[in-house]
Amino acid sequence: MALIEASPATMGGPTLLGMPVKQVSLITLTFQNSALILLMHYSRMMPPSGDHRYFTSTAIFLTEVIKLAISLTFAIYEVSRSLAPSTPATVIFEQIYNAVFSGDGWKLAIPACLYTLQNTLQYVAVGNLDPVHFQILYQLKILTTAIFTVTMLGRSLSPKRWVALVILTMGVSIVSIPSSGSKETSFMIHDMTDHFFPRSVHELGQVANGMGEVARELTKRTVDGLADVGGSLMKRSATYEGIEEDQNLAPVMNYSIGLSAVIVAALVSGLTGVYFEKVLKDPASAASVWTRNIQLSFYSLFPALFVGIFFKDGEEIAKHGFFDGYNWVVWALILLQAFGGVLASLCINYADNIAKNFATSISIVISFLFSVYFFNVGVSLTFLIGTVLVLASTFLYSGPDRKRGRPPPINIVNYEKTTIDPMNTPRNDDKLAVPNPLENVKGMGLSTSRPSSPCAIIPGSRRLAVSTETNKADHEGWVGEMVARDFID
Repeated sequence: MALIEASPATMGGPTLLGMPVKQVSLITLTFQNSALILLMHYSRMMPPSGDHRYFTSTAIFLTEVIKLAISLTFAIYEVSRSLAPSTPATVIFEQIYNAVFSGDGWKLAIPACLYTLQNTLQYVAVGNLDPVHFQILYQLKILTTAIFTVTMLGRSLSPKRWVALVILTMGVSIVSIPSSGSKETSFMIHDMTDHFFPRSVHELGQVANGMGEVARELTKRTVDGLADVGGSLMKRSATYEGIEEDQNLAPVMNYSIGLSAVIVAALVSGLTGVYFEKVLKDPASAASVWTRNIQLSFYSLFPALFVGIFFKDGEEIAKHGFFDGYNWVVWALILLQAFGGVLASLCINYADNIAKNFATSISIVISFLFSVYFFNVGVSLTFLIGTVLVLASTFLYSGPDRKRGRPPPINIVNYEKTTIDPMNTPRNDDKLAVPNPLENVKGMGLSTSRPSSPCAIIPGSRRLAVSTETNKADHEGWVGEMVARDFID
């Protein structure tokens, strides 16, 4: 059975294992997005398994390698279906090679570089924000996607959708207000637990004596990172040797850096998504979605390798190793991210880019529930209001228009309609007509002279009865008319 095949006309689209690809890809992407954000945040907060936390540049590079392998596998399967079973493997790979490196494949180099930048910014943002705030703020990509859809694809949005985008912007702004003035601290809320369950005598004395914000921040920096992952390690003096290792164990989140990174990532996401959709749905191109994924992953390897691994983290990777800090969490994160990239391409191909973004919005609720339970994320009134506005704008934007106006009439170019009346066409203008040898004889049938009595055909005899009162001229005219009619018939 084909993995992805054309469905009957009643289904309205291709199917995946008997189910519509559009719905399957959107639902799967929703849960994948929630799991990815939660796992990504945990991987940046958990104690490293080696002497250093894993390098995000290596994770991004491996993600693109796995995406390339997945896309290549499906492309081989797709090409082999159209060929004979005895076709050599070299012919299949030759067709894939020609499809990938010919035509307009170079156009995917631009979104490939932008996608690599977007993934890097996501790691920076999710390492400085909790999962819920990251996903709420990251919904700005819906606004940027809509703007680029109008400008680059030439589509129009209904007034209802523009209202939804305004509500979305308001909701994201409200969510970002509580932490807009925070300093270099984590935004995760532990104030209530600090009051009732102090983790050190020093902290208990600070709370009891009502000391200032500076002293409280020093204590919170000591225990916040460990509280996120359930650790129980206490820092030593701030002047000891190996302070960098302890900072890796208990990273401090910077809200300003996280906010800036997520805003830029949302802008880049909207641009790359719309550009990729434009290339993917180009009617002049016959490349399949798997061929486009191969091109995108292949061109993404170069910025991930040269800019990320060699330029950004080359010295540290040479010192600690490529796979330093890797464990099952990091590998699961890489697999989820690679799988999500393929899912996003399917959503863009079989639905559209805006539908993909709004399908991931429902993952906010899932991430919120898990973040409250696992990461001790607190909830404020402003946060709830902003979240409700974002979710409301999501459903308002993605919902169908109930009262659609009548479509405008089709403009048909006015042209002079030329008609030919066959009844009025002069016979003399027909130059191809065959000359009639009895044309002169036919004129004799137009004579008004008629015999005084009609012709009588006696049954059983061929003799014509002609009136004796007709003269000779009338008789000759009548005979000529009869001969002409018999010839024509």
